[in-house]
Amino acid sequence: MKLHYHPISTTSRTVMLFAAESGIPLEMQVVDLFTGEHMQPPYARLNPNRLIPTLEDGDFVLTENSAILKYLADKAGSPAYPKDLQQRARVNERMDWTSTQLCSDLVYGLVYPQIFDSHKRRSDEAQAATLERSRERAQVWLKVLNDSVLAPGNNYLCGDAITIADYHAASYVHLAEVIGSDLSAFPNVRQWLARMKSLKSWPQVFSVIDGFAASLKDKPMLAV
Repeated sequence: MKLHYHPISTTSRTVMLFAAESGIPLEMQVVDLFTGEHMQPPYARLNPNRLIPTLEDGDFVLTENSAILKYLADKAGSPAYPKDLQQRARVNERMDWTSTQLCSDLVYGLVYPQIFDSHKRRSDEAQAATLERSRERAQVWLKVLNDSVLAPGNNYLCGDAITIADYHAASYVHLAEVIGSDLSAFPNVRQWLARMKSLKSWPQVFSVIDGFAASLKDKPMLAV
């Protein structure tokens, strides 16, 4: 199997971390986002969204990191994607919630417009309004994550055992730290993220984004 990815990509890191921790062998193919390789016809034919990651398994091509995580977990028979109907439904629910609620406001509304020029709004007024509203909404979702999803007794998003929902969410929540958030207002989230960071493959998978974050440390940013 071949994974088309880039280490700066938040969505790529979810798959990279799970595969590394699960011992799933992947041929890693970097798609150079900075030169626009993902926009060129060869890659666009593979993934018409012109986004990463993309998984190739023989003639089968799969996009969307959530779908890739589920496919890899099923193919490897990983307990991180339980077979029990209700347990699996809970994992799916958490992953959908992360994508549609938390990610929309925290990542695309608050973090990306501050760290990537391509996501910055056209005017200072529009930028400020986007960041303020997204910050408020991100705080709502982080409180849900802290008080309900990771309530006492839940070490992970679906209970006491790590699932692909945790690999999926960790890459997004980690971005809060990139903009200078210490997550002290969300102690359960902070402790859960620390557990994810203790995974043996985390330092290697997150080395590029951590280096990028270090380069931004003197830039004033609106934290959550």
